[in-house]
Amino acid sequence: MPAAADKPDPGRRALLRGSWHRPAPALRPPWTDNETLIDRCSRCDACLDACPQDILVRGDGGFPTIDFMRGQGECTFCGACADVCPEPVFNRRQEPPWNLTLTVNKDNCLPHAGIHCEACRDACEQSAIAFRPRLGGPAQPDIDQEKCNGCGACLSLCPANAISARAPMEETA
Repeated sequence: MPAAADKPDPGRRALLRGSWHRPAPALRPPWTDNETLIDRCSRCDACLDACPQDILVRGDGGFPTIDFMRGQGECTFCGACADVCPEPVFNRRQEPPWNLTLTVNKDNCLPHAGIHCEACRDACEQSAIAFRPRLGGPAQPDIDQEKCNGCGACLSLCPANAISARAPMEETA
């Protein structure tokens, strides 16, 4: 296990790359969090190889990160990543598997531009995306965060890349 001084500091990394702002937390595999992953992950890539959806990639510092634009574009919560991990990184009892917030960028969203599109709703097995009727234009998407499990299916199928997933900001001491 790496010592505290050996832990990657995302803020320092960003500064050395020319950014003055702390980067948004990376999207980590389900049943883990950024702190646990950085503390315990050996970066062996076993989880990347095991992911049948092919959405896990080697991220900053070599740690696994979710990329919904790759492979099948969604997490099925099959648990293959957790099953092959040799380190105590994953907590399969953790519910929900992760805490992602999905948002719609109105500047990119086709219905907000007056073009009928409901691809995100059609992709959502949880029925977490509903469309509010609107006078004089197509219905507008609305994501119910309570129903959304963060699988990412809507992200990969949105033709305008108008949906984004964000991990909650972690407290810093």
